Amino acid sequence: MNLIEELSWRGMIQDIMPGTEEQLKKEMTTGYIGFDPTADSLHIGSLVPILLLVHFQKAGHKPIALVGGATGMVGDPSGKSEERNLLSEEVLQKNVAGVKAQLEKFLDFNPTLPNAAEMANNYDWFKSISFIDFLRDAGKHITVNYMMAKDSVKKRIDGETGISYTEFAYQLMQGYDFYWLYQHKNCKLQMGGSDQWGNMTTGTELIRRKCSGEAFVFTNPLITKADGGKFGKTESGNVWLDPNRTSPYQFYQFWLNASDTDAEKWIRIFTFLTRDAVDRIIHEHKTDPGARVLQKTLAREVTCFVHGKAEYDKAVETTQKLFANQNAPAESLGVEDLEGMEGVVKIAYAKEKINAGVDLVSFLAETGILSSKGEARKLVQGGGISVNRKKAEGIDFSMEASLLLHDKYILVQKGKKNFYLVQVI
Repeated sequence: MNLIEELSWRGMIQDIMPGTEEQLKKEMTTGYIGFDPTADSLHIGSLVPILLLVHFQKAGHKPIALVGGATGMVGDPSGKSEERNLLSEEVLQKNVAGVKAQLEKFLDFNPTLPNAAEMANNYDWFKSISFIDFLRDAGKHITVNYMMAKDSVKKRIDGETGISYTEFAYQLMQGYDFYWLYQHKNCKLQMGGSDQWGNMTTGTELIRRKCSGEAFVFTNPLITKADGGKFGKTESGNVWLDPNRTSPYQFYQFWLNASDTDAEKWIRIFTFLTRDAVDRIIHEHKTDPGARVLQKTLAREVTCFVHGKAEYDKAVETTQKLFANQNAPAESLGVEDLEGMEGVVKIAYAKEKINAGVDLVSFLAETGILSSKGEARKLVQGGGISVNRKKAEGIDFSMEASLLLHDKYILVQKGKKNFYLVQVI
């Protein structure tokens, strides 16, 4: 099975330029994907392009991970309804460093390999190009008519906010990236999300017009959830690859809680399991859905890939402590059990307030478990809060010293999956 066939059965190809598969069969090809440094960590939405590069390298081709140090200063209008805030150079440099460090975990940069991965930053070539030079060397080769025809531009022009020249120029900058990599790295392929098709084909057009070269692109579908929710979003926000932003336990829980429909699709995209293995797991899951073998396998594979086996083991251990015997009283959990719950949010709270007795609504707001007393009151009244594995029956519930586990802990549960260990000091 060649690369395109492999990616196709996994559901990782949406649009592909004619001749791309033939190019990949013909020779070791250099290809790249751009990563937007809007934060100092990537999130799970970035896993698809990362996995594309890994598959690409495994198939014997040479991957380049391009961090947009220059284009990040401009902002991509694709999929955006309004202009985004521009980042300062200092923030951007911090973000670029964080993104590069993460990408280096997943690709093989061993220089002895003929297809060793490379990192690139488009700031390295844009910083020395003057505005006049860019207009002469790039702008003259792409017509405004061509740029206006792109969906990402048309939607913004037809919308209420319009589009600034800054963002309008983004596709030309991205096109120039492809041209530069083609000229200096013999890069003939660009991959990316389906919303990038317009920007990516601008690059192939610039290569054709400036140096009569031939280059190729293909895109992957944007990941969606069966329930219509946004992929990679939870109650607490984005699911990040940085363990300091999203703990391995929370990361593991995201995949473990996938619906059957999503898990069946995602296990193809986000793991390296073979087609036979995936088919076998899906069949096993349908035979006994309650065992959730599909979700457990998905969560294991992705957590091990991003965080490693040791962190996966800790996430499973914490999950078992929290969920395996929910009917057992919280008092049955030892100090080591409570303190060893990796990834559960730990919060300090003043002992004198507990000794004096504090109402649950105030406690939830003061600990930050909920953002306001109003939100806390609503959730408590809806039966969404448990204290030490017992549902809090009403807003008059008092948080007092008798609740302390081992004289210093209170275990709070918000909804079905969010746990907080409050240490009273």
